[in-house]
Amino acid sequence: MKGIVFTEFLELVEAKFGLETVDEIIEKSNLPSKGAYTSIGTYDFSEMIALISNLSEKTNLTIDELLYVYSLHFFSVLERDYSMILKTYKNPMELLSSVESHIHVEVRKIYPDAELPRFEIKNQTKNKLELIYYSSRSMYAFAHGLIEKTFEHYGTSASVSYQKIKEDGSEVKFVILENE
Repeated sequence: MKGIVFTEFLELVEAKFGLETVDEIIEKSNLPSKGAYTSIGTYDFSEMIALISNLSEKTNLTIDELLYVYSLHFFSVLERDYSMILKTYKNPMELLSSVESHIHVEVRKIYPDAELPRFEIKNQTKNKLELIYYSSRSMYAFAHGLIEKTFEHYGTSASVSYQKIKEDGSEVKFVILENE
């Protein structure tokens, strides 16, 4: 997993829960990296699981709740560092329907070893998009937040619902209805 995901996660934890919490979850997680991340490095996903699991235990928030909150923070990173990609699209539905065919292609150019989720469009109309999310990492709550923030970025809103196809969250159907 790319280091930027770790560095931004720890920044969020510090902002929301304090530096002591950052130190505590790093220490408790017994990480091979010792919690020393660089944004351009690559780290094992098990380290993120350890960090977020320990944060969940400390805060009494579920992992899905924490991933959702983290996604809201992470979207600001996308706006800051990848605004040129966001400017490529006229509206959120156009962007979301291009994740697999364009955005992930661009991400792989920057980070060739990135392990990205896969999104398959099942149905699309002007105001409705049905996507299937596939990822062994089961970070669908993170995807959910990014989808919602995409609409906010374009100054519109949508109803976003999801249904787990596989109980472990590795396959999830999203239904996005843009509000008119």
